[in-house]
Amino acid sequence: MSQQSPATPARWRFTISRNSLTLAVALWMLLTMNGTFWRVVWDGVGGWSNDNKWFLASLPLFVLCWLFGLLSLLSWGRATKAILGLLLVVSAAASYFMYSYGIVIDSSMLENIAQTDPAEATELLSWRMAGWFLLFAGLPILLISRVRLLQRGWKRELRGKLGGIALALLCIGAIAATSYQSYSSLVRNHREIRLMLVPSNVVAAAHSYLKHQFAAPLKLEVVGADAYRLLPGGKPKVMVVVVGETARAANFSLNGYARETNPELAARGVINFEQASSCGTATAVSVPCMFQNVGRDGYKDSMANSREGLFDVLQRAGVGVLWRDNNSGCKGACVREPYEDVSHIEVDAMCDPGECHDEVLLNGLQAYLDSLNHDAVIVLHMKGSHGPAYYKRYPAAFEKFTPVCKSNQLDRCQQAEIVNAYDNTLLYTDHVLAKTIDLLQHNSQRLDTGMLYLSDHGESLGENGIYLHGLPYAMAPSEQTHIPMLMWMSSGLEKRQGIAASCLEAKGKQPVSQDNLFHSVLGLMDVHTEAYHADLDLFRSCRPPTDGKYAKHLLQQEQTKY
Repeated sequence: MSQQSPATPARWRFTISRNSLTLAVALWMLLTMNGTFWRVVWDGVGGWSNDNKWFLASLPLFVLCWLFGLLSLLSWGRATKAILGLLLVVSAAASYFMYSYGIVIDSSMLENIAQTDPAEATELLSWRMAGWFLLFAGLPILLISRVRLLQRGWKRELRGKLGGIALALLCIGAIAATSYQSYSSLVRNHREIRLMLVPSNVVAAAHSYLKHQFAAPLKLEVVGADAYRLLPGGKPKVMVVVVGETARAANFSLNGYARETNPELAARGVINFEQASSCGTATAVSVPCMFQNVGRDGYKDSMANSREGLFDVLQRAGVGVLWRDNNSGCKGACVREPYEDVSHIEVDAMCDPGECHDEVLLNGLQAYLDSLNHDAVIVLHMKGSHGPAYYKRYPAAFEKFTPVCKSNQLDRCQQAEIVNAYDNTLLYTDHVLAKTIDLLQHNSQRLDTGMLYLSDHGESLGENGIYLHGLPYAMAPSEQTHIPMLMWMSSGLEKRQGIAASCLEAKGKQPVSQDNLFHSVLGLMDVHTEAYHADLDLFRSCRPPTDGKYAKHLLQQEQTKY
């Protein structure tokens, strides 16, 4: 009889097959990591009021067979324990964020995670999160480490693996056949449940994300190759596009919100667009999308890096561009343009340890304006109202609404505290936008200036148990898609463009979206191209008619002089 090695004491050790271990892990995930999934399913089937009791009883067995089959396909041979351990960690993370913030897991959410900078990621860490991982991943991993797997020949092991998968599929098929109508109705009426079942949602999202990441590089598609404009006359024209972060229209007092979150903008004579919508519900989608000319319906994630956008067209027509960033990058929208990261320049009056407040975007901007002798478009990308640590997004002087939630565990705070902190971020955004307008107004003797502000997407603050943003657009609440958008123009720019203020005020009552940005900026900068569509230009109908062909003829005449 062989003796037990002292390095591997028999205590706590037990021997089981790989199929048994996989089934145990699947059962653990079923019982501990899918509370969100079961809540939605239970509500979807009507709970105990559902007359098909067999259907209700079969649901846990159906899901268990599904999870067992999935885990069996993913874990093979000697790597079984390591793979199951990794899946437990990933599943614990997914279940934590789904439970805590009401999100769902899809490829867009994984892209958001991949593009999150370290500072944003650390804001999500908490002792509660650590405890969650220890309980739901650490404990089962510890038990797995004490398991000794049966050692069998590879042929027998393969037969056992395939037999287990076949049995799971047979179980799924038999259950579905006996209650087909009930299962098909559940899936058809609640498509979101596929994004809630851990870990199959993570596996599907990872497959979609990696497929996109490792796809063959696409040839850069040129947009607006024919772009031109008349040789500019008069003062240089400067348009500042401020891209907000996570601001929702519902909490802007300019849109009728009861609290005064826009006191300074209200005194600046801005044109407010009350019914503006976003292209997506996450920065990684909305930012590149808004600077394309394909619109939300035509946008694909691959276009961020494979298709030219607004800044390429502007530069081709001779307009200078600059992107200044206090966020986590332009998500592919500015890869061929001058770029300045101002998020870590350490200006004492504007920065706290680890991050700078959005006023830093204006630091040094006057010097840049002084250097301009040509038309230019400047983008200021704000940190805005990025959560969950809203209380970090504004200086102490702007903590007007109290008490505030000073935790990243939003479901542990009172909703009123979350809203208070969030509204303070908007109050500070109002201040930064007002300062931007004042800076442009100060330069209006030498420059014709304007500012267009729009947020990338909105935010959920606990309504219906949902926090943050990033839900698939089709199921996202209006809080995540209805965004603030506003415009300010100097009197010089307004006169030069011939824009009727009364017409713009009427536009402010009409539905608009990020789809309008590309065409509106080209129109204001007098850029002519086939990529421009006048019907999407917010200001075109408020300006005198122009003849693009005649303008091109004048340009050709000017060029023949040289």
